[in-house]
Amino acid sequence: MILDEMANRCGEWLKGCGPESDIVMSSRIRLARNLADYPFIRRCTDIDRANIESTVRERLTNKAELKDLTFIDVADLQTLDRQFLVERQLISREHANSDGARAVAIDQQERLSLMVNEEDHLRIQVMKSGLDLVGAWGQINDLDDRIESQLTYAFHPKLGYLTACPTNVGTGMRVSVLVHLPALVITQQIEKVFRSLQKINLVVRGLYGEGTQAMGDFYQVSNQITLGKSENDLIDQVGDVIPVVIDYERKARDFLINEKQNDLFEQVSRAYGTLQNAQQISSEETMFLLSRVRMGINLGLIGDLEIPEVNQLFIRTQPAHLQKLRDSELDTDERNVERANYLHSQLKLDGGAEASNN
Repeated sequence: MILDEMANRCGEWLKGCGPESDIVMSSRIRLARNLADYPFIRRCTDIDRANIESTVRERLTNKAELKDLTFIDVADLQTLDRQFLVERQLISREHANSDGARAVAIDQQERLSLMVNEEDHLRIQVMKSGLDLVGAWGQINDLDDRIESQLTYAFHPKLGYLTACPTNVGTGMRVSVLVHLPALVITQQIEKVFRSLQKINLVVRGLYGEGTQAMGDFYQVSNQITLGKSENDLIDQVGDVIPVVIDYERKARDFLINEKQNDLFEQVSRAYGTLQNAQQISSEETMFLLSRVRMGINLGLIGDLEIPEVNQLFIRTQPAHLQKLRDSELDTDERNVERANYLHSQLKLDGGAEASNN
């Protein structure tokens, strides 16, 4: 089964490569689209939803350039498998928890995700590792054109693409960058940065998007409104601000290294030691501790452990991934023990990295 294969490989957003990848985990562009011949999802009948799903699947799999997409029937998946796709950033929580016919199409590299029957008929997503909004836009623009050659979108000559949520009308585009900001959290500057972003109509969400909390000091920064703005306007709006956020995080890290080195080293070494020795540990605590370890690697405080390895631990210690790797459903207490065992196997004391106070 494709999900079992996916559990043993790393998705695009965790590769730890690309520009500014020490702070920027991924760049993502999402387009909301609806088919002209059907009402919006909230007014669709079960038959409408089934027809939308079958139409999209048939039209796209018959197009040569899109034949490599793998369609997964989300409605037929078990709860664990749906959560697995949420953890991999391939579907939203709303899509996982919805009812009726719905699907997702993904490519082998997990750079592309096409949700069918989420809030809109189509949610097209392209993800790139690191800060690469221009590359993501080029890829999704080409993909959108190919899809539109097979399907007729709901489009108004003055308003643009019509979407279920009024804030998405126009381009239907959400530009999002996932950033890792532990130093701003430690120095208690994170709220000031958030307030500044909100003043320029950018929104900050948790790791898994709207309605989710920050985990492991990860935050999604994205545009809030699309109406009246072009695609390039939205890319520039986010793309011009992210380097400023990166600069704030770098300055905060420099401050910790230069002024609080002992405290920083204590946090990093304690985090690493806990991950190596805990007998049971929750996913939330694991994310928090891995965040400190990841920063420690980037600051040269931990050797012989690479960022991609830590990034993989972020995802593989999540509840659904842990159970997929174990090939067994586990309750919360069992997961906490299994997570600790998995961390031990990946961070062996005799062969793992050692924190060093330079």
